[in-house]
This record gives sequence, structure tokens and C-alpha cells, in this order.
Amino acid sequence: MGGDGGVDVTVPACVQILQANPDLSVFLVGDEHRIEPLLASVNPQLLSRIQTLHTAERIKGEDKPGNVLRSAKQSSMYKAVELLKSGDVQAMVSAGNTGALLMIGRHLLKTIPGIQKPAIVATIPGASRQCYLLDVGANLDCSAQQLFEFAVMGSVLAESLQGEPARVGLLNIGSEDYKGTDEVREAGELLERCPALNYTGFIEANALFERIADVVVCDGFVGNVTIKSSAGVANVVKKLLTQQLLSDSVSPDTDEWSSNMLQKLSSLIDPHRFNGASLLGLQGSIVKSHGNASSEGFAYALQQAITEIENAVPQLIAKKVAAIIGQS
Repeated sequence: MGGDGGVDVTVPACVQILQANPDLSVFLVGDEHRIEPLLASVNPQLLSRIQTLHTAERIKGEDKPGNVLRSAKQSSMYKAVELLKSGDVQAMVSAGNTGALLMIGRHLLKTIPGIQKPAIVATIPGASRQCYLLDVGANLDCSAQQLFEFAVMGSVLAESLQGEPARVGLLNIGSEDYKGTDEVREAGELLERCPALNYTGFIEANALFERIADVVVCDGFVGNVTIKSSAGVANVVKKLLTQQLLSDSVSPDTDEWSSNMLQKLSSLIDPHRFNGASLLGLQGSIVKSHGNASSEGFAYALQQAITEIENAVPQLIAKKVAAIIGQS
């Protein structure tokens, strides 16, 4: 029910992802009077894999997260996380209020033992393959220990998705050991002393897209600014290249080449393709979609949730955290 588009975005995305994944079934949690008309044309076989849990109450984007545990227990977001807690579903996806989602997730699911706070991890494009950035908004202020825990969680996610050991870096204002805040420098020392992680050192923002590391760690303020700036730059580059290629077209062959180039570029840097930020550190899989995502973008968030289920990411994180704590 959340996000800028609400059910007009999320329901078509669910139908799209069901068509692509024949073993998948979904719960749609929200106002059935708004949901059911969007399912009227869905074929019966696919419709049999959709269940609707009705609630007319929803958490709005402007609602304060601190109030949701008292006043929003009948909301679609709260009930959806309850389904995850009870084991009726294996993952939950929302485009709604991020602060409320974090509050409800921590309250109902609890954090993995050994993890102080959950972190939001986002995918960013790279020159050769993608990179995982965390935290991107859950925790504005982070201690060195929390940054270290983010590195552990991010490495598990990257290794489960990429199938090979992950390189971990810390986002900083320089690569020298003496640069950065006390927390970042101390986190670097913790990572250097941890043999279970492949720590590569400090990484500056201009090298974020150059595959120096598979996982890049920072606090939530820095990460949120970074990910939104990156999406803005991608949109500007796309617009500038579109204008330039179209203005240079002088023949039908050139027009066709320009069109093909634009399609390939759009696919590579489209922010919607990288939609779906996982809330790592909880005892269950929650994926946060951007509030302004299109149906295509929300479908990517759903696919991210499916991948986390297939790779048992929370369980892998718990196992690695327990192993590292045992070594310390």
C-alpha cells in the first residue's frame, strides 16, 4: 500500500514476478477493495498463487516511525511483517515508510545475535559488476563496532549472490590511514584484525564504481547521500547522451544506431534496475523498495527477496557472525 504509486505499482509488479517464477506465491496485504480490481484480468492459474490479507489501515509516508508500534498494529506493513515472523511467508517487500519498516522489523523479528543494529544495503552499478553499499539510511550515526558488523553482513550477502569471496572496503575521504573520523579509522583497524573478511582498506567516493571492492561500508547518512547522488548522476548522463545522440543523427542508419545505444545505456544505468535495498541484520528477509519506484522497479525488489530466500541470507549472516564472535 505504500510508496508514491501504491497498489497501482505494487500489484502489477507482483503479477509480473509471478509470471516469471512459477514456484512463487504471494500475499498481498492491504485494502482488498483497491487490490481486487487490479487482479480482475489475471488468469485463474496465476490467481491461485495470490492470497489477499485485508486491512484498510496503512502507514503514510509522513507518519513518525516512533508512533507506529502503538498506533499501527492493524496497518498493512505491520501485518505483512507479522506474516514473516509467523513463517507464513519467507520474505516481505515494501515501498512504504522506511523508518516505520525498520521500527516494525526490529520489534517483531529482532536482530541476529551479535548484530547491534540492522543496516540497509543497496546495489550500485560498477564498470564490470555491481557493488553493495551499506548502510544507506537506517543508522545516521554508527560506532566502529557497528561499521564492522555491517561489513560482516555485507560480505555474506555479496558472497551468496556472486559465488566468490567478497572484498570489503570502508568509504572514506582518503585512502591514508590517518584520514576520516575516529569511528571509521577504528573500524578499519577492526577489519584488518579479522581474518574472516577480505578487507581492502579505505575507498574514496570517486572509486566507488570501479570494482575496487564488492562491499563498501559507511554510516547511513553518508550512504543515503551517496546512493541518491548516484541515481541523480545516472539520470543526468542518460539525458545528456540522449540529447547528443539524437542531435547528431543525420541518416536512418545513424538513428537506428543511436536508438540501440540509448536502449543499452538505459538498461545499464537505469536506477530502477538496482531497486531493492535489503534490511540486513534482522532474523528474516525484508526488502525495501524505493518509494518512487515504477512497477518494473518494484519487480526488481521482489526478485531481490526471492534471491535472499534461495540463498538463506539471514541464516548465513547468523552463522558467520557466530563464527567471528567465537574467534574473538
